[in-house]
Amino acid sequence: MTDRIHVEGIEAYGYHGVFPEERVLGQTLIVDLSVDCDLRPAGLSDRMEESISYVELEAIARQVVEETPYQLIEAVAEEIANRILKLPLALGVRVKVAKPRVPHPGVRGRVSVEITRQKG
Repeated sequence: MTDRIHVEGIEAYGYHGVFPEERVLGQTLIVDLSVDCDLRPAGLSDRMEESISYVELEAIARQVVEETPYQLIEAVAEEIANRILKLPLALGVRVKVAKPRVPHPGVRGRVSVEITRQKG
C-alpha cells in the first residue's frame, strides 16, 4: 500500500530553456508533485511531525525553479525529485514540470515533462 501527498499548481519564475530569450526574459513554470509516503502514522496521531508538509514541498520546488538556470526542464524535475527524496519520510516522488508558453511558433499549448523516482 502506498499513500501519496499531492501538491499541484506550484508556480515559480525561472530562467530555464535552450532558447536565448528564455534564459534572458525568463518565464513561469508550473510544478505538480506526488510524494509516496506512509500517511498512517499521521492519520492516527493527527500530528504534522508524522507527515510531510505540503508547504515544505512547495518551497523545495520553488527554490529549484528560482535559483539555478537549467537548459532543460528535465533537469529541473530531476533536481526537485532529488531534494524531495532527501526528506526522511519520502519513499518516492512524481514530478511534473510544465512550461505554459513556449517561444516556438509551432507549439501553442504547454510543454511538460514528468518523472518518477524512488528512494533507494
